[in-house]
Amino acid sequence: MFKIRNGNQMIAQGGIAAGCRFFAGYPITPASGIYKTMIDELPKRGDVAISSPDEISALAFCVGASQRGFKSMTATSGPGFSLMVETLQYAVMTETPLVIALVQRLGPSTGGATQGGQGDVLFAGHSIAGGYTIPVFSPSNPVEAYNLTIHAFNVAEKFRTPVILLTDKEVGMTSENVDYEKLEDAEVVNRKYFDGKNNQEFKTYSFRKRGDVPEFVSVGGDVKVTVTGSAHDMAGKLQKNSPETIAVLRHLQEKIAFRSREIIRLDLDPAPGDGGTEDAETVVISYGVSARTSREAVKNLRKRGKRVSFLNLQTLFPIPDTQIVEAVANAKSIVVVEENMRGLYRTQIERLFLDKIVLGVNDVGRMIPPQRIEQTVLAVN
Repeated sequence: MFKIRNGNQMIAQGGIAAGCRFFAGYPITPASGIYKTMIDELPKRGDVAISSPDEISALAFCVGASQRGFKSMTATSGPGFSLMVETLQYAVMTETPLVIALVQRLGPSTGGATQGGQGDVLFAGHSIAGGYTIPVFSPSNPVEAYNLTIHAFNVAEKFRTPVILLTDKEVGMTSENVDYEKLEDAEVVNRKYFDGKNNQEFKTYSFRKRGDVPEFVSVGGDVKVTVTGSAHDMAGKLQKNSPETIAVLRHLQEKIAFRSREIIRLDLDPAPGDGGTEDAETVVISYGVSARTSREAVKNLRKRGKRVSFLNLQTLFPIPDTQIVEAVANAKSIVVVEENMRGLYRTQIERLFLDKIVLGVNDVGRMIPPQRIEQTVLAVN
């Protein structure tokens, strides 16, 4: 069954399918389609969608709703995300699960509201003081937008962490036929609640191994929950540099790093074992809207007999080091395609390609056509 949908609508539908019951947002181009769909649809289900006075309030509302036990989401673009960063860091420190849909536009500052771009990738991936990693996913079309939104909620709940769904103006606002049969019938994951068995003492941030995730209790109930954005021990008591406090801080990173394989999603074309990937001389790597033109370029190059494969990075952070290395193992050259000025994500992964030729295809303020990618690949083959 086909329906005309855009990426923003499918993000909202994916959030609802994942069990989102609270949305707060402030209208901002090009993310307003998510805002409108959630405002229209959540109240029909007896859930809550709030029009916030600003982006700071929007994320704060989501944090509060999540701490009460409700799956929560907001949507914004670069200027609004800038205002959210302090509260985002609070969500990391308090291990509060939620999803932020960040629909990129041309920047910096207020930039070009109706112009696309992929300039927020490092801002999204490195927004937490201390270098802590929060998961960042990037869909390239409406089907991926739906599927990755469910995955984003599942990761948020499973790991008690905020998650960013990083898309862009073209993916968010371009309407196209969506094949609903390709939507994942994914299992919906919910956070693990403390059950109080065996007379266990509840601690807000209790864990045994650093890769563990603390069990959850909603604030405002019968069990005391101590929530603080300051450095704290497992009970939530403010501490500066006690061994337990340092272990809690390390745990915030290690619960993501130690279990990254449960988080990471990639799309390698051809898929391993389908022929062609192991024999490729060049691997084209991209994400978001640039992944669409990259896929088209690779298709055209194969028609010309070129040995090329394509890696669509649906997960940007944690950086899928191992998976990327495996995908490019036999290639001689790598081409990374991004709609930004300096090849922002390329700076994160080029360290993996020390024995290969690495080239970038970049532009600002306009999409990259397949022909430019094809020319770059042909120049190294």
